[in-house]
Amino acid sequence: MRLYSGKIPAVASEIIRSLSEAGDIEVGDAGEAQLDVEAVLKEFLRMEREITDRTKDLLESRGLPYDQFGKIKRAVAEERGFGLGEESLNWICSQILETFMQSAHVDEIYADDAIMRRKMRDILKKHMQVDEALDEEVRRRIKNLQEGTATWEIEYQKVLEQLKRNRGIE
Repeated sequence: MRLYSGKIPAVASEIIRSLSEAGDIEVGDAGEAQLDVEAVLKEFLRMEREITDRTKDLLESRGLPYDQFGKIKRAVAEERGFGLGEESLNWICSQILETFMQSAHVDEIYADDAIMRRKMRDILKKHMQVDEALDEEVRRRIKNLQEGTATWEIEYQKVLEQLKRNRGIE
């Protein structure tokens, strides 16, 4: 699962709209509340990038093979209290809930944290599972090529980039 920066406004808008319409929160200015959520999502991407860069630096400085990347990245993320994979949804939801508590644009919170967390997780999951859908679409388009060959790898990347551009999710 991956969050694309191009999807941040749509995700934030849907979270605010969904929670407002359900009566879970009351917002004074929906646009500003959306910007608060966008800030959390942008911070998530920034931290994810920072952790990835730190992991690469550690691999290089310690002379470790690249197959240790996942293990080291998870350790760096844990050290910073940051969630990866499925845990990233929990981290994002917690940060958004904290933002709601402190935001001048969220007038009232009526729902329990667990209820809002579940609704936000569903929205985030829907938008972050674009990777799986893209992968299926790319594989369907290049099914005539033998997987694992250099030609397949090159064509896979070309088609993937084209689909991302067409859908505006780069």
